Amino acid sequence: LQRSYAALAGWCSITSTFITLLCLSAPQGVSLVVPQPNINATVAQNILLSVEYSCRGVATIEWKHVSSWGTTKIVEWKSGNYVNISTVYKNRVTTFENGSIQLLNVGMRDAGYYFITVTEEYGTNTYGTIIVNVYEIIYEDLHFVAVLFAFLAAVSAILICFMWLCNKSLHLFQKKTTHKLTASTTEEIELETIEC
Repeated sequence: LQRSYAALAGWCSITSTFITLLCLSAPQGVSLVVPQPNINATVAQNILLSVEYSCRGVATIEWKHVSSWGTTKIVEWKSGNYVNISTVYKNRVTTFENGSIQLLNVGMRDAGYYFITVTEEYGTNTYGTIIVNVYEIIYEDLHFVAVLFAFLAAVSAILICFMWLCNKSLHLFQKKTTHKLTASTTEEIELETIEC
């Protein structure tokens, strides 16, 4: 009985060691962290869609953009291997080893949902989502206000100059009139003196 108990204990020890090794060697799946799930950007800005993934094997990363204009595949790559960027995003996307991508010179059409899929070579995968809002810089309104202000300043300057000229002209006219009146009064006095 004692011998069979020792054999059983030895068998259990071997079995538990085997199961532990099997668990350690088995794929642990893939994990993904999205630190900033909402991004606000303005037109012509560069944005970083930041993620961090980890897995035991080789992973395939795929990014897609979903908006009211439809679904577009942005880029797909395998860690340490090829990078396949779609023609729509050529020269606008930079990829990083941690799974992040950078979008250059964003426009209004870049607003929407960005989905990342990380697939491990053993078949397990995980997903992440980032929402991007893109706003226009209201240059038109600022431009209109600046032009209106410049126009009003120019009109004000012209009116001030016109009023100054009117004032000068009026002053000169009054001076001439006063001079003529003084001259005619002097002549009348002289005539009256001569007649007397």
